[in-house]
Amino acid sequence: MKKMLIAIDDSLSAMKAVDYVAQQFSCPGLRVGLVHVLPNLPAIFWDEGHILSEDEKRDRKKVVDKWLAAQKTKMEPLLRQARETLVAQGVPSGQVEAKFISDSTDVTDSILEEARDKRYETVVVGRSHHSPKNALGTVAGRIATQGAGLAVIIVE
Repeated sequence: MKKMLIAIDDSLSAMKAVDYVAQQFSCPGLRVGLVHVLPNLPAIFWDEGHILSEDEKRDRKKVVDKWLAAQKTKMEPLLRQARETLVAQGVPSGQVEAKFISDSTDVTDSILEEARDKRYETVVVGRSHHSPKNALGTVAGRIATQGAGLAVIIVE
């Protein structure tokens, strides 16, 4: 059975990556993982340089949890759309799984770690921006250069 991991964010290029996999690789034996790495906590949630009391830790945790929940809520429709696209092209619903990674300090490292830990053979990413310095985009370029042992597909 073939296993592909598609990195999802809120960019058009991520949905193009889903469409590409749906059109080119859909078959009953394909397993697809959809992974979204939640962004790092905004600076407003960082420690202010002093040791927090238990009450401050508890209050900060509530605020951070609320922010994380809002981020997941924002991405759920995109993950649902990605799943529906794959299923419509023949990937069985039970063979598409979605995952949020929320404790990441580096998006690329988290995607590659997920791919290796779950034994995905291929990682598919959209190229998110164009820059003369980095023609592939930051995450896509790093996955391409650091994804030894994995097939990497970068979708324009």
